[in-house]
Amino acid sequence: MAIIITDECINCGACEPECPNTAIYEGADDWRYKDGTSLDGTVVLTNGKEVDADEAQEPISDEVYYIVPDKCTECKGFHDEPQCAAVCPVDCCVPDDDVVETEEELLAKQKFMHPEG
Repeated sequence: MAIIITDECINCGACEPECPNTAIYEGADDWRYKDGTSLDGTVVLTNGKEVDADEAQEPISDEVYYIVPDKCTECKGFHDEPQCAAVCPVDCCVPDDDVVETEEELLAKQKFMHPEG
């Protein structure tokens, strides 16, 4: 499953640089699928959704840092645990029960975004 940042977030920013997928953004910031990945142009994600990796996407939160579920792999393929949760001083990076994925799905997503690694 993906990780979410709850509204207990204090906007310290500790999590953002730790994400190997660049899936974490500051509240109100636009995001792109290509940010920190090998994705470019029109792509079909592992969940079947077709997107333009270069196109700016609307922020998921205007208030606090947020994690893009389509880019979150819980750090599978990079680390033994989600790095955002490991560095969060208020424990607001938690599993998202609405986005449940198997380890195989998370690893496939990681390989899709980072085929060179």
